[in-house]
Amino acid sequence: MNVGTNPSFARAAHWLAALALFGLLVACAPMASAPPTPAAVGAAQQADPLASWNDGANKQRIVAFVRAVTTERGRDFVPVAERIAVFDNDGTLWSEQPIPFQLAFVFDRIRTLAPQHPEWKEKDPFKSLVAGDMRTVMASGERGLFELLLAAQSDITTEEFQVIVCDWLATARHPKFKRPYGELTFRPMQELMQFLRANGFRTYIVSGGSVEFIRAFAQQVYGIPPEQVIGSRQKLAYEVRNGQPAIVLMPQLDFTDDKEGKPIAIEMVIGRRPVAAFGNSDGDFQMLEWTMAGRGQRLAMIVHHDDAAREFAYDRESSIGQLARALDTATARGWSIISIKSDWADVYAPTK
Repeated sequence: MNVGTNPSFARAAHWLAALALFGLLVACAPMASAPPTPAAVGAAQQADPLASWNDGANKQRIVAFVRAVTTERGRDFVPVAERIAVFDNDGTLWSEQPIPFQLAFVFDRIRTLAPQHPEWKEKDPFKSLVAGDMRTVMASGERGLFELLLAAQSDITTEEFQVIVCDWLATARHPKFKRPYGELTFRPMQELMQFLRANGFRTYIVSGGSVEFIRAFAQQVYGIPPEQVIGSRQKLAYEVRNGQPAIVLMPQLDFTDDKEGKPIAIEMVIGRRPVAAFGNSDGDFQMLEWTMAGRGQRLAMIVHHDDAAREFAYDRESSIGQLARALDTATARGWSIISIKSDWADVYAPTK
């Protein structure tokens, strides 16, 4: 079954992706797709900082933008303190099909816990999930998925949950590519972030997914420290457990970082309007719109998934990462559409 086209999945996946699912304090061990060392980045900058990008209008626009905002005494010069670039995560920095990676984690977590819960054998959506009946799981809607969520992570400290998430990232494999999820980051976007940072930018992740989940791997995979990750948040509680202070995940949503929530979160956390923004869906529309409304030179780009052979192809009709409004109005608004098929020479880093 292709759950990506299921209407119930569309509603449930969007709802679940907007929840703040996880709580972490320390990042996972380095992964295979970790950013290169500063020396390696320097060598790449001297050659072609965007080597995985095909020559074309989008590559040229990125280079021209960076040159314009970093040229001192130039008309479009931007001081280092104001050089902020924001990136959506799912579908912009790594793949998001056939289901969001966080949702894959929740499902795997329930399967792992199932032997400890014999009562789940007769209770849906747990019974159907363990049996592999995804149609019934998705038909349970928001209520069913929320029940799975609570079972996957209720009454657990952030430190305990970090171990679980890091283990999953190290062992789980994507169903299509048979690679760890952490390796499915887009090589051209990695190069773009490195290029921006080499030119004085601070790069932030602004995701509708969980801030705590992304913080587990952002430093190792993207070179982005945890304090530069913005996402949906779950309420936390401070408790003393076994004589030790701990932060505990609570089954309540604190903030949803999606659509209009993204510029609001940026303002709350950063306090500056970005000069560059990158997304892939209509959920990123307001973030790009707000970024481009600022004064001076700006850059807004949308990753268009149009390469079924090397990744996936989806946009208007997709239940995940739907891209319609932004696709229709991008040109008029001065936003660039990045074609994975045409603009990227490589999608992922090669396997080792």
